[in-house]
Amino acid sequence: MTFPAIVFSFFVASLFGSLMHLWRSGGLFRLMLYLVLSWIGFFGGHLLAEALSIRFLELGTIHLGMGIVGALVFLGLGYWLSLMDTQNS
Repeated sequence: MTFPAIVFSFFVASLFGSLMHLWRSGGLFRLMLYLVLSWIGFFGGHLLAEALSIRFLELGTIHLGMGIVGALVFLGLGYWLSLMDTQNS
């Protein structure tokens, strides 16, 4: 992966994290949570596609399709886990 591809990947992943924050709202902690989760998910999806030779919506050296899927999965799981109540009733 080239340096411009890494920068573009961070931009795309940050876009998904920011859109999740706009959709579900929350404070600064939630924004940081969504950004980090989307970065991890995007690059995890990219690396998984690279390792398994999955060809789905590629853009140059970026496995964009699997990166987006990974970001959405991590964002969904992170949102679901953040809804859990830590107080015992």
